[in-house]
Amino acid sequence: MIHSTAVIDKSAVIGKDVQIGPYAVIGEDVVIGDGTIIAAHATIECARIGKNCKIFSHASIGAPPQDLKYAGEKTVAVIGDGTTVREFATVNRGTSASGQTIVGKNCLLMTCSHVAHDCIVGNNCIIANCCAIAGHVELGDNVILGGLTAIHQFVKIGKFVIAGGGSMISMDIIPYTQAQGDRAKLFGLNLVGLKRARIPIAEIENLKHAYKILFASKLPLEQAVAKAEEEFSGSLYVQDILTFIKRSQRGICRPK
Repeated sequence: MIHSTAVIDKSAVIGKDVQIGPYAVIGEDVVIGDGTIIAAHATIECARIGKNCKIFSHASIGAPPQDLKYAGEKTVAVIGDGTTVREFATVNRGTSASGQTIVGKNCLLMTCSHVAHDCIVGNNCIIANCCAIAGHVELGDNVILGGLTAIHQFVKIGKFVIAGGGSMISMDIIPYTQAQGDRAKLFGLNLVGLKRARIPIAEIENLKHAYKILFASKLPLEQAVAKAEEEFSGSLYVQDILTFIKRSQRGICRPK
């Protein structure tokens, strides 16, 4: 059902069984997938919205990026199937750097959270109230950000990371860990998340031992990575961490 007061651009492509509430604005260059619900006063432009999404009141998706270099180039914001965007959350479209901002499938963006231009948010992520994610940030799958977390531009956060509320994150965070604090530090593995995801116990033990090599062996990081690579060559989970470290450009977050 589309409410009579909704404003919909003639270029918009609306799927089957889509609901659009009162005074919602669907601007140009928008595609909305089947079964999606758009609540009252939501604003969407230059966006691709997946199937069975829920966009709550006053959310803004696809607005121009808050980047002074942006010159009006044609870009989009992409929201994956099954994702929920709560009240007053914002997802800006990309810049010429990548052309798009991407939020994956089955994510939850809580009230007043912000995903800036050219970000990539993986699947099954939870971004709590008032989180601020700067441009070009990448979040792996199954990341959870506690409320009021802020992330510096170009930071990368690995899969299954959980960040405590109020964290200020300025360095990359390796997969499968937990972090918190102003200029966040690591606080061990995300054991609760790993167990909930049914990661094999043997692999969790591998991750524990690899973590100790990396951060408690007193070896320089390069040597610690080489040692862990040799000892855990058969563990895909440990290799995820080691590959992440090797590809990091900002440097990695470490324990206190």
